[in-house]
Amino acid sequence: MIAPARFHHCERGSAPIQFVVALPVLVLISLAVIQMVIVLHIRATLTSAATEGARSAALSGATPARGVQRIRSALAGDIASSAVDSIVIRPQTISGTRVMEATISAHVPIVGMIGTAKLLIRGHALLEA
Repeated sequence: MIAPARFHHCERGSAPIQFVVALPVLVLISLAVIQMVIVLHIRATLTSAATEGARSAALSGATPARGVQRIRSALAGDIASSAVDSIVIRPQTISGTRVMEATISAHVPIVGMIGTAKLLIRGHALLEA
């Protein structure tokens, strides 16, 4: 019975050391998850906005400027609006079908808001006759 008491006495004070060792790892994992969520949110929001802009520009009698306006209104007030570099909407032919293509060029922060990565998002809609 003396051995377990001596063993318990040797480990006294080890919890703070384990905490100090584990804390940086937990912080890095948490920051990586937050970063991934931000990037995925921006990508999903831009994809939705590009599709809406292409649909708006593809309507009969609409212009590409109407699609750009729709994209900007869809992004208003969202973190994704600050990531947009350029918006281009133009008619295209894909597999013999006339479509309106909305292209959004954007940047997303990486590595804890240091540096950026480029995104190129495209949305398509059939042109109405």
